[in-house]
Amino acid sequence: MNTAVKSALPSNQTESIFNLQRKSYLSDPYPKAEVRIDRISRMINLLVDHQYSLCEAVEADYGRRAVEASRMQEIMAPIAALKYARKNLTHWMKSEKRRSNFPFGLLGAKSYIKYEPLGVVGNLSPWNFPITLTLSPLGGIFAAGNRAMLKPSEYTPRTSALMADLIADYFAPDELAVIQGGADIASEFCSLPFDHLLFTGSTQVGAKILQATAPNLVPTTLELGGKSPVIIADDADIAEVAQKVAFAKTSNAGQICIAPDYVLLTNKHRQPFIDEYKKAVLRMFPDGAASPYFTNIINTNHSLRLREILIDAANAGNQVIDIFSKPIQEVDERYVAPAIIDVNNHDCRLMREEIFGPLLPIVTVENPIEALNFVQQRPKPLALYLFSHKQKLINQVTEEVACGGMVVNDLLLHFLQDDMPFGGVGPSGMGAYHGKEGFKTFSHAKSIFIAPKFDVGRFLRPPYGKLFTKLIDHEISK
Repeated sequence: MNTAVKSALPSNQTESIFNLQRKSYLSDPYPKAEVRIDRISRMINLLVDHQYSLCEAVEADYGRRAVEASRMQEIMAPIAALKYARKNLTHWMKSEKRRSNFPFGLLGAKSYIKYEPLGVVGNLSPWNFPITLTLSPLGGIFAAGNRAMLKPSEYTPRTSALMADLIADYFAPDELAVIQGGADIASEFCSLPFDHLLFTGSTQVGAKILQATAPNLVPTTLELGGKSPVIIADDADIAEVAQKVAFAKTSNAGQICIAPDYVLLTNKHRQPFIDEYKKAVLRMFPDGAASPYFTNIINTNHSLRLREILIDAANAGNQVIDIFSKPIQEVDERYVAPAIIDVNNHDCRLMREEIFGPLLPIVTVENPIEALNFVQQRPKPLALYLFSHKQKLINQVTEEVACGGMVVNDLLLHFLQDDMPFGGVGPSGMGAYHGKEGFKTFSHAKSIFIAPKFDVGRFLRPPYGKLFTKLIDHEISK
């Protein structure tokens, strides 16, 4: 641990910290592998050494969020991503040999790509997983050799403050720094001329981020959301499906960008799914609202929005099916009970807006093809979940439905696969990170061409002769 770095911070000004990191980057624009590994290792050490205090800070911000769940979601997950990057970065750093076109390669030319650091990377992270989504991307950012500035959410102030203090203990500010504050600071943060900016949040805010970064032409990765569907085919084991969907929908009270947003199933599975889903939820939370492992909504504004959506759904003619005996209690203003909504009206707010809570709409369809068409007619989702063992159907959904990522016969687990890119498409996101793709996202692929000793260019310069004509005739062909 570097205990002498706190005093090195010149001020709390966002721009001054950026300038400090820019200066550091220019002094060492291509850090050695050992330096990158050391930075990743220090972050792993920070998470391991302070795992409980970090999880307790998250619990305090939420009012109710089990430390055990946070250790899995907020500590284990980023450590896995960081370890994967640390293990592979020396391989990722190697130059990639490429083919040189005729006749250059024949005469000894060499072409290759070298991945170089971008410089200073910004990460504007959300409140729903305030540790994971702030620190996990550092695997790719540090592996690529960058410096980083983090702007965590003001909705989790205790967690943000603790991360800022701990990072100041483990890192010099010219390597890594945390910027705290509200919307005004976030706006200032986005206006900096970063070499890359990563944003995780809503589609609506993502559009504003692009506007803020446009004047500086900052390359931006947007990890957004949307309405991620679950398609349940008739061959699925409905009891098993219900357990998996219940866990994914109630984990963090549904406040996950890749949480299942609605379920598409046939009438054959409709009532069995409702019955099994209720059983699965009550098995995880037998004491209902008093269950210690049920998480609060982040704040009263978000909980009020969810309750308004639920009322709107009922008024629009949809059936609300409560699971707990007392669905809304005065336990905490931020508490919202899980519920199933049997949807008849597809135009209600519940089916238009990303829910981001423990409310699960189910939509009855005639068959999987109707379900597929239902999804295709809507904006491209961040995630798509299919429950079926029929390879023909799996292939059809894979090939015909555009989405950020897809999981067959489970949910959420693609986020934990460090060897695959994670990102959205269209309104659900732009760009990807995780694993090698994260390394590439936060790197510049510099093309390098080493010309042959023989001067091929002399045949391309005027005056032109017969050899030039033959060369052009050879290349202009069908």
